[in-house]
Amino acid sequence: MHILFLTAQLPEPAQSGGTLRTSGLMRGVHAAGHDVHLLSFATEEQARTGQEALAGYCASVEVVPPPQRRITDRLRDLAFTNMPDMQRRFDSPLYAARLSALLAEQRFDLVQMESLEMAAYLPIIRREQPGVPVIYDSFNAEYDLQRTIYETERRSRRVVGALYSWVQWRRLKRFERRVCRAVQHVIAVSDADADAFERLAPGCPVSVVPNGINTGLYAHGDASLDLGAAPLVFTGSMAYRPNVDAAWWFADQVLGKVRAFVPEAKFFVVGSQPHPRLNPLRQREDVQITGWVPDVNPFLHAAAVYVVPLRMGSGTRLKLLQAMAARKAVVSTRIGAQGLDVEDGVQLRLADNALDFAQAVITLLSDAGACRALGQAGADYVRQHYDWDVIVPRLLRVYDQIKENPIPK
Repeated sequence: MHILFLTAQLPEPAQSGGTLRTSGLMRGVHAAGHDVHLLSFATEEQARTGQEALAGYCASVEVVPPPQRRITDRLRDLAFTNMPDMQRRFDSPLYAARLSALLAEQRFDLVQMESLEMAAYLPIIRREQPGVPVIYDSFNAEYDLQRTIYETERRSRRVVGALYSWVQWRRLKRFERRVCRAVQHVIAVSDADADAFERLAPGCPVSVVPNGINTGLYAHGDASLDLGAAPLVFTGSMAYRPNVDAAWWFADQVLGKVRAFVPEAKFFVVGSQPHPRLNPLRQREDVQITGWVPDVNPFLHAAAVYVVPLRMGSGTRLKLLQAMAARKAVVSTRIGAQGLDVEDGVQLRLADNALDFAQAVITLLSDAGACRALGQAGADYVRQHYDWDVIVPRLLRVYDQIKENPIPK
C-alpha cells in the first residue's frame, strides 16, 4: 500500500510522546512492506536533523514551516469563533497547498492523520481524493482530556485555566465527533480512550493500538550520570499543561513529605520548554529543572525512583513505559497509569493523594531490593505488551480491515 502520513511534528528525532509514537508506527509499517510517505511541519533545522533517519523508512518526505500563531490569534479565535484551539493550531495555507498538490500528483491507498490537529485538513483530502480511506490516529481522546483538565483546574481554583478548558472541552466535543464520523477508522491508544470515542460518536469504527517503545533502547542505558543519593525523576514536555501541573503538585505537596524521612531526596524535572509557572521551583535546592536534554535515557537510569504525579490527562504515557523498560521502580497516580493493565505493588506503585504518594516513594527509597524487584517486573511487563514488535501488528490488522471493506465508488 502507498500510505500518506500527515504529522504536526517531524517524527525524527523521536523524543516527545507524539514523535515516539509516530516514528515507531511508521517504521513498523515500512518494515511490513508498505510505501510510507510523509508531509509534516518542520523548521529547516529540524528537517536537517531528521533527514537521515527518515530516509531509512520513508519513500518521500516533504516539510512545511510550522505556522507562527500569536496569542492574539488564539484570543481572537476564542472570542469570535466556535472552533477549538487544536483545529486552528496548525492552520497553514502553505501546508494546505502542498497537500492539495500531493494528492493531485499521486494516488494513495490510505491517508493517516497523526493527532487531531491534522484533521483540520480532512476537507482537502475529501476534495482531492474522495475515495481514499482516512485514519484518525488519536494521541488522546482530546475532548475527554480537556474535561479532566477543567475538573482539576476547577478543584485547584485556577479560574482562568478552568474557564479556558471548559470552553475547549465543549468545542472539542463537536469537532472530534465530526472527525470520528467522517473517517474510515479511529485509532485509540487505550481501551479507556476507545470507550470515550464510542460515547462521543456511537458506531464509529474504533480500534486500540497502544503506545509502544523499542524496549531494547532503554534496557541498557548510560549509568554514568550522577544525580545524587536519592534522585526522583519526572520527564516530558514541560510546556504541556498536565506535565506542568504534575511537576508543581509533586514539588509543592509531595516532595517535602519525602524529605522529612529521606533528606537527600531531590526532584529532577526533565523536559523541554519549561513553563513560566515552574520558575519559582528554580529557587529551591531540592528541585532541578533541566530544560531540554538530548536523551532522557541517562536520567532514567540515574533515578532512584521515577515518579508520574499526573492529575489530568488521557491516552497512555510513553514516559512511564520508558521508565519501566529501564527497570526503574515507578510511583504513579492512577491517571498517570491510565490505559495500562497494571496492579499496585506488582509492576509499579499507585497512589493518588500526596500522603500516599510520598509514602510509596519513601518505602522504595528505603528498600533497594523492593526497588529492583518492582523495576524488573515492570520491565518484563512492558517488553511483553508494549514493544513495537507487539504493537505494530495491531495497526496492520486495521489496514487489512480497511482493504477488505473499501469505500464504495
